[in-house]
Amino acid sequence: MVGRDLRLSGTIRVTTTDTLLMGLLSPIFADFQRTHPEIVLEVAVSNQLFNLSQRDADVAVRPSPTPPEHLVGRRIGTIAQAIYARSDGAADAWVGPDRHLGYAALDAWMAKQGANACCRYRVDTMFGMLAAARDGLGRAVLPSYLADAEPTLTRLGEPIPELATDLWLLTHPDLRRVARIRAFMAFVAEVLVADERLQQSHGME
Repeated sequence: MVGRDLRLSGTIRVTTTDTLLMGLLSPIFADFQRTHPEIVLEVAVSNQLFNLSQRDADVAVRPSPTPPEHLVGRRIGTIAQAIYARSDGAADAWVGPDRHLGYAALDAWMAKQGANACCRYRVDTMFGMLAAARDGLGRAVLPSYLADAEPTLTRLGEPIPELATDLWLLTHPDLRRVARIRAFMAFVAEVLVADERLQQSHGME
């Protein structure tokens, strides 16, 4: 019965990360809500993927190398990561992710680069890492869509290929034909696919 709901009204619960919400998604969500005022958006900010099968959320906008196989959706771009620092900051120091951030790929990359020996500041959010680099505590690997907008930071070199992460727009198969879900996913995908801050990669699941 949920799948037969064809009305452009009701509630959509969306889960995403804090950096994606602030750096990319908030203005898109605002435009969607103005376009469809009968639809209520509930946004759950978390770095953990909610269980869409249990209806913790209806839609997820998430970076992931391998999204869960039981979900359906679209790969809508690739998030580039690069090294950023303040020009007058601590030249040899590094800012790194705390273990609670759960960023295994960056942990492995920093270990491979020998950066951990010079890392004396760790934090469990990407916003915290950006703030630390902005305040001169050292260089940090950050999402380019976020850090390029920070006027005090300079990108050091090209994006790091092994840290590029696909961005996915996902929902549960039972919800894919619900009118408000289809409208929301199409709206968000159209804007993000055209966003030059995301490297584009194509594919449907």
